Amino acid sequence: MTTVGRPVLPLEAIVLAGGAGRRFGGGKLLAPWRQGVLIEAALDAALNAPVRSVILVTGADPGVTPVAIEHAMTEGEIGRLKIVHADDHADGMAASLRAGVAALPPDCDGVFVFLGDMPLIPPDIPPALAAALRAGAPAAVPVFEGRRGHPALFSAKLFPALLSLTGDEGARSVLRGLGERIAEVTASSSGVHFDVDTPDALRRPSRP
Repeated sequence: MTTVGRPVLPLEAIVLAGGAGRRFGGGKLLAPWRQGVLIEAALDAALNAPVRSVILVTGADPGVTPVAIEHAMTEGEIGRLKIVHADDHADGMAASLRAGVAALPPDCDGVFVFLGDMPLIPPDIPPALAAALRAGAPAAVPVFEGRRGHPALFSAKLFPALLSLTGDEGARSVLRGLGERIAEVTASSSGVHFDVDTPDALRRPSRP
């Protein structure tokens, strides 16, 4: 795994992995993906971003934690991984996001929000999002073929709004409230859209 240099800004990453994966039939994040499992690929995307550390937010599947720890140890990244359990994960994605934001260090200038079921984030996207934040944007998102994708990067001034979220929508309402102030970064790959909701997604011939 390729590691990044020291971040120019004190940025962190959150990987949301608290859901039950009901549409998948359960156990989604531990489903086979290439040479490993799905959550490992999502963790790699976050660890390769220009961040100091990665907060993995767990919830419904207790098996995610030991797999994540073993993977981080194998990759020599265990010192950058922090695991937080969202006790109220059943309330929706916002609960996991709140748990992750609450665990951020006080000197953090911004946070990437990755999803645990998105294994194909292009490696050039997180640095480009960080550059947009450094230029003054309150938040930045990748865009492919006119549609926004993941991960999103939020400045620290938006943390109170993230901590007030409820339900299963995640941070979309925070982004909508920013209007045209959001920086949009063009992605060269549909990996910013590719997520795994059902087993069919793992078998999809057209996946990136």
